[in-house]
Amino acid sequence: MSESTARWQQRPEGSNWGDFGPDDELGRANLLTAEQVLKGAREIVTGNVFTLSLPLDLPGGRALNPRRFPPRLSPTRLGEDQYLNFALSNLRPGLVDVISDDAVLLSLQYSSQWDSLAHVGALFDANGDGKAERCYYNGYRAEEHIQGPGNAEDMESPSRAKRLGVENMAMHGMQGRGVLVDLARVFGPGRTLVGYHELMHALETLGVTVEAGDMLVMRTGFAEEIVKMNGSPDLDTLKRTGAVLDGRDKALLEWISDSQISALCADNYAVENADHELTETDCCKLPLHHHCLFKLGLPLAELWHLGPLAEWLHAHRRTRFFLTAPPLRLPGAIGSPVTPVATV
Repeated sequence: MSESTARWQQRPEGSNWGDFGPDDELGRANLLTAEQVLKGAREIVTGNVFTLSLPLDLPGGRALNPRRFPPRLSPTRLGEDQYLNFALSNLRPGLVDVISDDAVLLSLQYSSQWDSLAHVGALFDANGDGKAERCYYNGYRAEEHIQGPGNAEDMESPSRAKRLGVENMAMHGMQGRGVLVDLARVFGPGRTLVGYHELMHALETLGVTVEAGDMLVMRTGFAEEIVKMNGSPDLDTLKRTGAVLDGRDKALLEWISDSQISALCADNYAVENADHELTETDCCKLPLHHHCLFKLGLPLAELWHLGPLAEWLHAHRRTRFFLTAPPLRLPGAIGSPVTPVATV
């Protein structure tokens, strides 16, 4: 009996569990093949480079998510010594070296980030016995594979993704062809709910063609507004800023499935509309996350800074570029900061 047979007897409707192998941990990132990397490389014409990361201390404060906080830098220590502007002559007279060395306490999904496939799971009857289990992509289980507090084998780490951790994406490289959809140019800076029909309108207006294996990158203007706020985000203003995907639109979710994109990246928080009021018929607070991460194994990226790239592409009548965006190779992590680089 294979591990996958032991993990699940049935898969969610519309999912691709098992399609990339019984024990797959990459999901649609498997579509970032060598050929896809070459397609991306062929988009390099001028060699100009755009960094798509916000400064990792933005958005600032904890308004967007009270669980997450900005990076906290501090010197490394050895005994009573703090190694910042530390003169080694304190240890042995005559030495001239001055050492600075620091550490960081970091919420991995505070700023520009990747969500790993361990980020969002669901209650689902994977065993087919009428009882829902806490599952993630490809049937990996809470506690057994995504270990919570008190269940991690390493006592130094109170939680750990033994499977589906972000290191799988790091090892794969997350490199290929990026395709920009400039929603801000089509819909303006205000809040717009983008379903299937709105997205098709944007693609047609912008002349964007999306092919299997592409990393789809969406500019809404949200991150640009974050930069203007300079570390003091105004939540009320941000809730009125930028286009957001409508995760409740089934036609949009079907298009994401059929498109065979390898990743979905955006410059806003959550990619989808996270501000809607839940109704009695809603089974998911974040239906697009549920569809992409849980069902398809489609990585999501948030809070990328896309303005300068978007302006350059528009001026040169282009929509495609070479994208390199590996997360940190941090074993067991659920998400990761990222410094994506677009080369045109």
